[in-house]
Amino acid sequence: MIYWRKILILLTLLAAVYSAQAVAAKPLATNFTLRDINGQSYVLSEHRGEVIILNFWATWCGPCALELPHLNAIAKEYAENNVSVVVVSIDAARNASRVRSYIRARNYVFTALHDTDTTVVSQYHPSKTIPFTVIIDQKGAIVYQQVGYSPGDEQVYIDIIKNLLHI
Repeated sequence: MIYWRKILILLTLLAAVYSAQAVAAKPLATNFTLRDINGQSYVLSEHRGEVIILNFWATWCGPCALELPHLNAIAKEYAENNVSVVVVSIDAARNASRVRSYIRARNYVFTALHDTDTTVVSQYHPSKTIPFTVIIDQKGAIVYQQVGYSPGDEQVYIDIIKNLLHI
């Protein structure tokens, strides 16, 4: 009987340590300020309280082109639930007008930013492989990261959003 009690106590302690590590394992998203395609300033930290899907992409990236319509659908579907989709183009500065026309031609509703010197993407994903998606919770913690895109990944994003919103 005492043997089982010790095992139960040990398992409880291990579970507590694991839970503490899981909470501590959520790093805060690095704050940044970038300009959007209209020249307005966007500061990440000003959007605490929102679930943010942060996606790094470029106009020349094939998988990015496949993913963006799905991100736009998420932006439309969850806009009233305090969910923001923010896409960050890593196209060179000389292609800023191309990025703007790319977004406008497709009637995308999400926030589109420029990271022309790739400073921000380097902070989140030093290899700069795109597309690269980060989901940030309402407290500013990174809860999910993914390199690349495969059809169906958007459902993973939706499931995480629903979990964060408790819906």
